[in-house]
Amino acid sequence: MPKLAAFPKAFMQALCKDGTMKVSEWIALASKLDIDGLEWYAGLLEMADESNWTRFRKEVEDTGKCIPMMCCSPDFTHPDAAFREKEIAKQKRWIDMTEVLGGSYCRVLSGQRRPELSMDEGVKLAADCIYACIPYAQERGITLILENHYKDDFWEYPEFAQKMDVFCKLVDAVHHSHFGVNYDPSNTYLAGEDPLELLYRVSKRVVTMHASDRYLIEGTIEDLRKEEGGALGYAKRLRHGEIGKGLNDYDAIFTELKRVGFDGWISIEDGVEGMDQLERSVTFLRKKMGQYWG
Repeated sequence: MPKLAAFPKAFMQALCKDGTMKVSEWIALASKLDIDGLEWYAGLLEMADESNWTRFRKEVEDTGKCIPMMCCSPDFTHPDAAFREKEIAKQKRWIDMTEVLGGSYCRVLSGQRRPELSMDEGVKLAADCIYACIPYAQERGITLILENHYKDDFWEYPEFAQKMDVFCKLVDAVHHSHFGVNYDPSNTYLAGEDPLELLYRVSKRVVTMHASDRYLIEGTIEDLRKEEGGALGYAKRLRHGEIGKGLNDYDAIFTELKRVGFDGWISIEDGVEGMDQLERSVTFLRKKMGQYWG
């Protein structure tokens, strides 16, 4: 049976920007949810103080939950080798952070889609950097998870491997027991593509999943693909929503994941309208997980 985690999507500004919410407050809120763990974010303001790492782990474990996954954003496609070395060093620090928190999975990304990069150049730069981090992760029992991501908040360009063909090529370029895919169906819509088509191409490599949902505020999915396919900026027709009430077909997604023997973590990246919405998403996913894995 897969396990369920949650990410503080609704509180990122308060936890990572203005500091109006403390991490302990999020832990206390999440402790009331029917989840098994909390997905962590490397950019939480209080994580800058390393003495907090063990404290937060204990606070979470005291609630009967754990911290299985780390969310972070390395930029491995910069043309300057010295820049990439710094990103590798940052990734290794995030791996250390994951280990201290007791986690098993640490996200990696490709990097920014800089205009001068060809597909082959970008894939090679990203794959080389990921390979440079894998031995460090393996020594600490951490698996690196590549997400089909959209765009980091602080990046100028979208994710290099945002589009399905590029993402699959990068996944195919890295084969190791401590590397896999963090599948995010909603991000596929932002690439103007079909999340099920992507899942069918990479399902055997999926080790973790982000659960969220999106809905159209106007128009059709065909309109979205015409206007937003791989474009800069957030898709204007899409909004975050309650899981199970949006565009994602969780029956089809879980059917495929069950078929390939998926038994990893599913982390909720939604609940932007508050804890009540997050709790309803938890209830929906618990029911679906029981239906397919129970």
